[in-house]
Formats: sequence, C-alpha cells, structure tokens
Amino acid sequence: QVQLVESGGGLVQPGGSLRLSCSASGISFRFYHMAWHRQAPGKQRELVATMFSSGSSTYEDSAKGRFTLSRDNAKNTVSLQMNSLKPEDTAVYYCRAWHFITDDVYWGQGTQVTVSS
Repeated sequence: QVQLVESGGGLVQPGGSLRLSCSASGISFRFYHMAWHRQAPGKQRELVATMFSSGSSTYEDSAKGRFTLSRDNAKNTVSLQMNSLKPEDTAVYYCRAWHFITDDVYWGQGTQVTVSS
C-alpha cells in the first residue's frame, strides 16, 4: 500500500519559515520524481516545486528564491524549506510522487500552511 504523508504545516507569521516533509512508503522512492503542490481556498491546485529522481529540481516563480527542496532517498523523504513566507502562501500543501518511467502517480492528504499575523 502506497502512502505519502505530509507533515510540518502550521500557523506562521509573515516573514517566518516552515519546513514541510513528505514521507513515502510502499514505493521504490529513488525511482520517483517528487513534487509539492498547493491549493488555496477557492483556487485551483498549483505546482510549487519539483525534485526529480536525478536530484535536480525546479521551482515555480512563486517559490524561487524563498523555497528550497531536499531529498533523502535513504529515508524516503522529500522536504520543502519555506522562508520569507507571505500571506499568499496560505494553502493546503500536497506531496505528489510519480514514477520516472511508468508515470504512476500518488498524492498525499495535504498539510495546512497558514501565514497570518
């Protein structure tokens, strides 16, 4: 059974930081690309950042310069360090995994991030 479990969300003041983690089980983690998406109330889910199985990463404009991905294949975990948070970063953040060949896709349940004073 495949599970992606996000953690690390919470309430933070503008300018603050949070570190989100996604722990995967039931998959051969090193063969999966990993991504973080977010969905704000009333908006569509959007891509935030991607870390490929190779270890390379890409960031959407909203995340560039503020968010940093890291990956630990030994612990089956991908993390998103978020700095200089803004109220517009408020959303539910989801972890997604997809196989680098078969494109099998899995989603986590999400973790709430609220940026507010």
